[in-house]
Amino acid sequence: MLRGLWKLTWIEIKVFVREPLGVIGTVGMPVVAFVVLSRVFGGRPTRGVARIAADVPAFGAILIALSAVLSLITVIAIYREGGILKRLRATPLSPVTILAAHVIVKLLFTAITLGLMIAAGKRYYTLPPEVSLASFTLALLFSTLSVLAIGFVIASVVPTARFAQPVGTIVLYPMIACSGLFVPVDALPAAMQRAAQVLPLTYAVSLLKGIWQGDGWSAHVGDVAALLIVFGLCTALSSRVFRWE
Repeated sequence: MLRGLWKLTWIEIKVFVREPLGVIGTVGMPVVAFVVLSRVFGGRPTRGVARIAADVPAFGAILIALSAVLSLITVIAIYREGGILKRLRATPLSPVTILAAHVIVKLLFTAITLGLMIAAGKRYYTLPPEVSLASFTLALLFSTLSVLAIGFVIASVVPTARFAQPVGTIVLYPMIACSGLFVPVDALPAAMQRAAQVLPLTYAVSLLKGIWQGDGWSAHVGDVAALLIVFGLCTALSSRVFRWE
């Protein structure tokens, strides 16, 4: 099983790298957005701008996670429409191995994108001394894994590759408005606060911002638990509705 997983993962990596638009969208765009925002806000002394600057890494991390999910949705739709999933399903590889390869590729490029983001933004954004990059990377990978589970649910029901990314964008990006990334959740209107409580991105933002500000994982047990619940529920749902053809 592990040998098959490694071979399939390596094939998926090569396929992903050969598609320039996928690399630009998943890796390039979050890095560019982070550099632009770091350049705009990173060196400003005013209080309001300083608060925005503090949240720039979390914004970049969320962009990385959402880009990975949208890429996953598109790839799965293309594979289904082209009959690739059907042919893979007919091989000795288990369904878990086939889908796990896609998850590993997305997590790998998530980590690579984070590294490029930090390296590219170093000139404009000063890393706070209390930040643990290892802990922040783990938080990003964990958040991405949970949001990827939502991506699998979307990928399970999107009929064609043509509609995959637009549908994913419509579902995922509006979550940013209620997630507390730009405006604290408790400052939102009551209806948006209620929506935020059931959106997984709210807990991902809370975890990422907290870890970036130097919090320990013990301070975000609720966020971790919520993301685990999302992962479990979405994984169970996608296993029931996922279509191989």
